[in-house]
Amino acid sequence: MSRREAQGPMPGRYPVTFGEVDLLRDLDRPSGWVVSSGGVPQSYVDLDDPTYLDFEYVQLMALVIDLLDEGPLDAVHVGGCACTLPRYVAATRPGSRQIVAEPDGGLVQLVRDQLRLKSVPRLKVKILDGRSATAGLADGSADLLVLDAFSGAMMPLDLATSEYMGEVARVLRPSGTLLVNIADGKGLAFARRVLATIGGTFRHVAMLAEPGVLRGRRFGNLIAAASPAALPLAGLTRRAAGGLTQARCLHGEELSRFVAGAPPLNDGDPVVVPVPPPAVFG
Repeated sequence: MSRREAQGPMPGRYPVTFGEVDLLRDLDRPSGWVVSSGGVPQSYVDLDDPTYLDFEYVQLMALVIDLLDEGPLDAVHVGGCACTLPRYVAATRPGSRQIVAEPDGGLVQLVRDQLRLKSVPRLKVKILDGRSATAGLADGSADLLVLDAFSGAMMPLDLATSEYMGEVARVLRPSGTLLVNIADGKGLAFARRVLATIGGTFRHVAMLAEPGVLRGRRFGNLIAAASPAALPLAGLTRRAAGGLTQARCLHGEELSRFVAGAPPLNDGDPVVVPVPPPAVFG
């Protein structure tokens, strides 16, 4: 263990490759830490308990992961920050092999220095953007691909297009699962287009969201799950309704009605990516 690791994390503002981030201590959990950029929380990790997930949308992603076939996973995470879900997968599915793609090398080094990233077994971090990292992966090499990439509060548009979804489908195994974190607000126009794009590539799609977000009453996160194979819809519906984050699971005809009329996204399309109103993180 290095001297820096022995001293423990130090709260403060740190320069990274693409600007600055704040490292904040959770006053309610001594081992909890938040990485924030421009006032937008990006990651929460509990260094002593990687199974503790503070962000509600991450809880929904974990709900899907927990329903996958038992045993270790070959997982790819596009978007890393403090690597909350890779830590969770390593703790709940020992032996998993994981790759994280994170383009901000300064941020990766900060997380290594301050938040014990090197303690996560069988984790490889590539300092690459999502498209480049995915292009370098072998066909049929992943059981799980998690797409949780944001620049500040905005999802990179090049990771939401039909062309990129085709690459994801190439990398996933026939029983593999894609998870996508989508942020949207009133009207959910962007979320509908992303779901239409995913549905154009994958036969089986479901969406998890809190009722208030689903009705467009407030800006928030919607989680898409997709696979070439059937999804565990009964388990998703039951656990979403009864979990810490109570959410609805849309699939089948209900999801088709949600997406109806929304055109898929393609490379080069002029699209405005939604950003949260200031009050969301104020």
